[in-house]
Amino acid sequence: MNHPLKGVKVIELGQIIAGTYGGQVLSDLGAEVIKVETPNGDLGRIPSVAPINGESGLFLTFNRNKKSIVIDLKTDQGLKLFYDLVKKADVVIDNFRPGVLKRLKINYEVLSEINKRIIQCSVTGYGEKGEYANLPALDIIIQSITGYMAITGEPDSAPVRTGIPLADLSGGIFSCKAILAALYKREKTGQGSSINLSMFDGMLNLLTYLGTVWLTKGELPVPPGSSHMYSVPWQAFKVSDGYVVIATRQEVFWERMCDAMDIEDVKIDERFATNPKRVENRDILIPILENIFINKSVKEWIDLFREYEVPCAPVNNLDGAFGEPPVAERDMVVKYDHPTAGEIKLPGNPMKFSDVNETISTPAPTLGEHTKEILTSMLGMDAGQIDKLIKSEIIK
Repeated sequence: MNHPLKGVKVIELGQIIAGTYGGQVLSDLGAEVIKVETPNGDLGRIPSVAPINGESGLFLTFNRNKKSIVIDLKTDQGLKLFYDLVKKADVVIDNFRPGVLKRLKINYEVLSEINKRIIQCSVTGYGEKGEYANLPALDIIIQSITGYMAITGEPDSAPVRTGIPLADLSGGIFSCKAILAALYKREKTGQGSSINLSMFDGMLNLLTYLGTVWLTKGELPVPPGSSHMYSVPWQAFKVSDGYVVIATRQEVFWERMCDAMDIEDVKIDERFATNPKRVENRDILIPILENIFINKSVKEWIDLFREYEVPCAPVNNLDGAFGEPPVAERDMVVKYDHPTAGEIKLPGNPMKFSDVNETISTPAPTLGEHTKEILTSMLGMDAGQIDKLIKSEIIK
């Protein structure tokens, strides 16, 4: 079977991460994603960002499987070319600041007149309107303002951001979900959609139950380190050569952990008999466990806990993470050959379909690499027409 989105054409105006990750996910599902770039290219191309052999590792990651066409949208001819592409497209994605689409004459009101089935998805920092609409919305800014930096890290430590650009990624997470819903709606109604979402909204949504507890009870969370507010023990413990994580949400796991560690006296201690009691007496229990954990290695503890079926894991860095068996078992590393950066290996596609075996992994495009191909295949232009546009600097 073909990939589920084979035949869907996506025009991506997005840049860096928030406007590109959603398109990358759609490309993994089989969509043809065409990056329409300015003559200067996506800002994510800056080679000093996660550099790999003179190229941006960020760009190489978020733009695999895509095609690049350069059009100067600030010219009448360039705008007409874009409109012609929209007639043949299904989706347009951007992460421009509010007002830019209207200024460029590519807002939904215009594009839906050209193609009533078009789905336009805009990712902003704080929404299209409102007091914060025009404020800069970099990842660390959104992590900070939505509370993440206040609840990440160790207790009584300085604010810490998450190790991945979660706020930027939230734009892609929610844009691809919204686009899939809009494609389904269009199958039933024949009508396109205008979707606007903000990184701020996405991060608030991802607060999940912590947001619920604050909104309902007025209870503020604190940075937990690796521990859990409502389950004990549920954290990382230092061992002789690293760290091991234990998660004993159910009482059966607590009992198995005690059996594995041969601490019957702790297991029957009334202060630790139930999870609520262990939460209450956390400051007593954790030092007891720490003094035991330090006596064995990561491998010794992991082997022991797995034998007793206790939820556990080593605290891996990326070398350990990508060395775990499920990586190979589930094809979670893909690769491609880039014309200047060489062989690139990347995290794979987590969405597995039983009737789709092939993994899509084509190189992130060089700037304007597919301009001629797209104008020929989608718009039927000949070499003479294309050369004329190149000489006029309408395309590149």
